[in-house]
Amino acid sequence: MDTLFQPYRLNGTLTLANRFMMAPLTRCMAGPGLVPTAQMAAYYGRRADIGLIISEATIIRPDGQGYPNTPGIYSPEQIAGWKQVTEAVHAKGGKIFAQLWHVGRLSHPFFHQGEVLAPSAVAHEGTVPRMRELVYQVPRALTVAEIGQLVEDYAQAAANAIEAGFDGVEIHGANGYLIDQFLHHSSNLRTDQYGQTPENMSRFALEVVDAINARIGSERVGLRLSPGAYVHLEGDARDRAVFDHLLAELNKRALAYVHLGIFDDSLTFDYLDGRASDYLRAHYDGHLVGVGNYTAETAADAIKADRFDLVAIGRPLIANPDYLSKLKAAEPLVPYSEAMLAELV
Repeated sequence: MDTLFQPYRLNGTLTLANRFMMAPLTRCMAGPGLVPTAQMAAYYGRRADIGLIISEATIIRPDGQGYPNTPGIYSPEQIAGWKQVTEAVHAKGGKIFAQLWHVGRLSHPFFHQGEVLAPSAVAHEGTVPRMRELVYQVPRALTVAEIGQLVEDYAQAAANAIEAGFDGVEIHGANGYLIDQFLHHSSNLRTDQYGQTPENMSRFALEVVDAINARIGSERVGLRLSPGAYVHLEGDARDRAVFDHLLAELNKRALAYVHLGIFDDSLTFDYLDGRASDYLRAHYDGHLVGVGNYTAETAADAIKADRFDLVAIGRPLIANPDYLSKLKAAEPLVPYSEAMLAELV
């Protein structure tokens, strides 16, 4: 397990103190105007000994919101709020990336009084988490011009993150949100240059990656992917070819890492021939972040077996801000409970 506590070099500009990452954990605790708060700064600062913190998912523009009180990174006030967070982390020697987010068809007019936008006019069945009285709407399919504007908005959000003091960004391309909706046949029914073929369905994700790389440098950019559709989407055997193409293209770009977006890595997918993490390892040449109910011991075993390079820890870090020090001292961890979501600890 000692390997987990050793420094890890991601690239020429970024060396992490250890191989642990803090998974992006939606807490819905932003203040008015979706501005990060001093309480959030303290929350992240308490976990600054983690090799790399990934912030909670952060919306790139108002119509990207799908949950109550999730922070944004598009207004001057939000940028200033995030500066409190990054300063708290850096003051303790930590590193932090902002996760950039647009939920696509999982938004609701309640949040922004506008249209819900997605690759295609296909609704997700169900209701909004934490606001179950809100039923998901049929979205309007984005025009090509609107897709181009979204690419620019992602790039601007990345620039805003650097202005706010983040060390880089993670693009949220997983879990059935906007980018992921382009990558799966159940949610992408387009017949233009963004649909039908693996090349077309990968186009938006790659345009976002390229625009952000051009704006802030690829060494500061990670990408989260869930090639196995398991939340907010239905799987389709044709999706495999989309991700085959996407990962081949990502291998041509010097990203900081790719991060698995499936929270239970024991899940298997027929069209991926097993676990999504093993599929990513076989097809992506760069640094890979594993996640999905790992303990330090099982993560160390997986890294030793070369299944991934770093491990993202989620709920145990909510319950244990001193997670690393407890591991080093062989002290028991506080069990996670849903009640802990009610406040930042």
